[in-house]
Amino acid sequence: MKKISTLLFLTILSYGLIAGPAIGATAEELRKALEDKAKAALELENQKQALNKQLNATLGQKKSLQTELKKIDYSVNQLNLGIKSSQINIEKLSLELQSTQLDINQINGAISTKKAAVIGLVRELYEKDRKGLLALILKNKSLADSVLESQSITNLNSGLALELQNLHALNEQLDTKIKNTSSKKQAIEAENQNLKNRRSIITDQKTERQNLLAETKNQEKLYAQLIDNLAKQQAQISDEIESIEKELRANIDPSLLPIARPGVLALPADGPITQEYGFTAFARNGYRGHFHNGVDIGAPFGSNVTAAEDGTVVAVGNQDQYCYKAAYGKFIVVQHDNNLTTLYAHLSGQAVQKGDKVKRGQVIGYIGRTGYATGPHLHLTVYAGPTFYMGPSRSCGPMPFGGDLDPIKYLAK
Repeated sequence: MKKISTLLFLTILSYGLIAGPAIGATAEELRKALEDKAKAALELENQKQALNKQLNATLGQKKSLQTELKKIDYSVNQLNLGIKSSQINIEKLSLELQSTQLDINQINGAISTKKAAVIGLVRELYEKDRKGLLALILKNKSLADSVLESQSITNLNSGLALELQNLHALNEQLDTKIKNTSSKKQAIEAENQNLKNRRSIITDQKTERQNLLAETKNQEKLYAQLIDNLAKQQAQISDEIESIEKELRANIDPSLLPIARPGVLALPADGPITQEYGFTAFARNGYRGHFHNGVDIGAPFGSNVTAAEDGTVVAVGNQDQYCYKAAYGKFIVVQHDNNLTTLYAHLSGQAVQKGDKVKRGQVIGYIGRTGYATGPHLHLTVYAGPTFYMGPSRSCGPMPFGGDLDPIKYLAK
């Protein structure tokens, strides 16, 4: 018989219990509440999509002050729906956290039961081991009885090994649940930040509406003049970007870049690609013949924009402060370790600052239509990292420049 060491005995006793707070709701009640929250979230998403269609319907309308004011109003309504979504997500995550805690309590109860069984087996083996094999033979009236008792000890050893294995598995489950709890708490914190940021964006939209009315004095004639001047500025800035980036594209060293394949970068917004890269039909007409240096992803106003890959934020700006509605608007640039650099433009808000380290899938901003944008979408440019730089532009302050690449070749399907 294998001897049970004192060290093993102490190791077994060292399995501890993690006490959790009392949970009022039952597992079934939590499951039902989670189903209700999921339905509410889906209903809100349907409302956001319906509102987005209404907003997109205004894009084909003739440019007018009233149409622009209508777009702002739609944007505010979408943000309000986004705020409700955040609140529901927080409630849903809280319920999931409560459910996870209930699982932890149940696992702790199972661990306590297993501990008692293990300790009982150890004590029984320890007592039998102290008597020794010779004493065992002398104690019994026959050799057969001694063999039976010896087999009983072997069975105890096997049972102990199984109970220890089960106890180890339960502790692994417990570790997983505890990590899940930490993850849920971080998600709640992130969603609370989204809630705060979306409320701030609503304030920005209302301020923009007031400023537009003040600048045009609520007159369509003054708005038409504003649009004419803006078109000239947009063309001038687009010419400058295209001229500089054409040269930078020629300087790209393909050997420094990752192999182009889907999944190198994650799709940074939840929506369809509405405009592709290069001399697209839309670029020839909508951009007056200019080269489109990225892709556009359509999504409801205020939706999350996430980092396409791990990296460092190297630039955060708002070009509407220098050339209102004429360039990238609010933008973020992230430098990645794989020698790619990504630009996220036309944002309604930014959730990171220059110098921040970001992870793939982390929320960094929100869908908007700042800068040269007719409707809410994300403009994503992928640069060859070694060619990228922030430099002065002739008419729009600090500008991101670089040798651009086709994002489609790197984005996940």
